[in-house]
Amino acid sequence: MTKNLPRTARIYVTGHRGMVGSALVRRLLRAGFEEVLVASRQEVDLRDQTQVDAWFAENQPDYVIHAAGTVGGIHANRSRPADFMYDNLMIHATVLRAAWQQGVEKLLYLGSSCIYPRDCPQPIREEYLLTGPLESTNEAYALAKIAGLKSCEAYRAQHGCRFISAMPTNLYGPNDNFDLTGSHVLPAMIRKFHDCREAGGGSVTLWGSGKPCREFLHVDDLADACLYLLENYDDAMTINVGTGSDLSIAELAETVRSIVYPDAKIVYDASMPDGTPRKLLDVSRLTALGWRATTPLSEGIAATYTWFCEQNQQNTAVRGLVSS
Repeated sequence: MTKNLPRTARIYVTGHRGMVGSALVRRLLRAGFEEVLVASRQEVDLRDQTQVDAWFAENQPDYVIHAAGTVGGIHANRSRPADFMYDNLMIHATVLRAAWQQGVEKLLYLGSSCIYPRDCPQPIREEYLLTGPLESTNEAYALAKIAGLKSCEAYRAQHGCRFISAMPTNLYGPNDNFDLTGSHVLPAMIRKFHDCREAGGGSVTLWGSGKPCREFLHVDDLADACLYLLENYDDAMTINVGTGSDLSIAELAETVRSIVYPDAKIVYDASMPDGTPRKLLDVSRLTALGWRATTPLSEGIAATYTWFCEQNQQNTAVRGLVSS
């Protein structure tokens, strides 16, 4: 049975300008929460314990959804592993400590499905964590996120904190990163097919063989799941959040092509890495709690592409005003 939080509760969403954080803010406001707390990096650098402690002491949040982090695709992870390790270690360490010190009622920490071993049995159950080597292309990020969820367990064990963690699958949606140097596979595909369309034709080159399989969850579904977990989940073990189904990168490319630019030709660059062969989460524990994703992938991609085009038009208009 749903245990609704009081709509007067002060809920702090970290990383509110990112794809996940902005979706969380939208979901909480739509649910009627009156005090959704946010803070920009200029207001508080989450890597700085002193700044984080001061912010928590001043704002006194009742609940925290910790979505902030440094994220990126294979290229970003391979080229900046030290940044990914440092930023994500510090961001979770400071926030969890401040939440404990200020007596936060409950905290939800968001990890990533890349925490699981590269060659996990499929679908991936929560207990498979730390049972094998990680995927090398995002090892630094994965280790930092594992440290975060283990920190939640440590605060529960030592201090009795109601800290829980959730592991989302691959996400997409509004406010995603479409920069080809740092984006994940789905937004990168959308951008590449869009650029091909704008160029009037040609081919789209995709990394790898197209054979790996991935699961994709719309970020608004994740936000809905987070509120549901905040109200209904209290176990120490992390819980997977996904759709329970996947498709190959080649199938994904065909779907994106059909939505963005059906005339584009697809070329695969087999000299580039594929990443993990398959990454499908077992979501049976979440399903048993009573939550399921509702956004069909094709509809979600179409809506995301519409958002991307609208943002491009707005940015073009702004550049026109500045240049004039």
